[in-house]
Amino acid sequence: MADKRVVMVVDMQNGVFATPRRQQQECVAQVNRLIQAADRVIFIQHSEAGGLEEGSEGFALLAELDQPEDALYVTKTACDAFYQTELERVLSENDIDQFVMCGCATDYCVDTTLKVGASKGYKITVAEDAHTTANRPAAEASTLIAHYNEVWRTLTVPGNPVSVKSVETIVAQWASN
Repeated sequence: MADKRVVMVVDMQNGVFATPRRQQQECVAQVNRLIQAADRVIFIQHSEAGGLEEGSEGFALLAELDQPEDALYVTKTACDAFYQTELERVLSENDIDQFVMCGCATDYCVDTTLKVGASKGYKITVAEDAHTTANRPAAEASTLIAHYNEVWRTLTVPGNPVSVKSVETIVAQWASN
């Protein structure tokens, strides 16, 4: 169904946010706006040793994040949520070929999953004001977020361009459909 309003929420987990992230509360609020407006929500959760083991407090989603009863969950072990996971099966079984992405970390899991997904033919919109990351040695988080929004706007995937839009625009477009 092409008109399903689907949001994919990447790595909004306690253990991921143990590292300070840029404007965490603002990001969570924007992600929640998308979740509340969506028909379907897919939570991607990272699992690895050192505090992100499945079932641990670190693996759990942030408490302030809305979690609809019918949400879908996919566990990953790499930056790419498609790599050796059930994500493609979940998308196929739920007739999902397009979605809005948001979450953490802009420069790792959001970026990698977006690029792989676009290359696989999924129609992806990034919520430009609903993803976050940490300061890195080479750049501040705010610079990285702005940089990746621009990279995604100009990403070359012939026949399947990525869209980058504000949460306000996405929610308004969903409401008008």
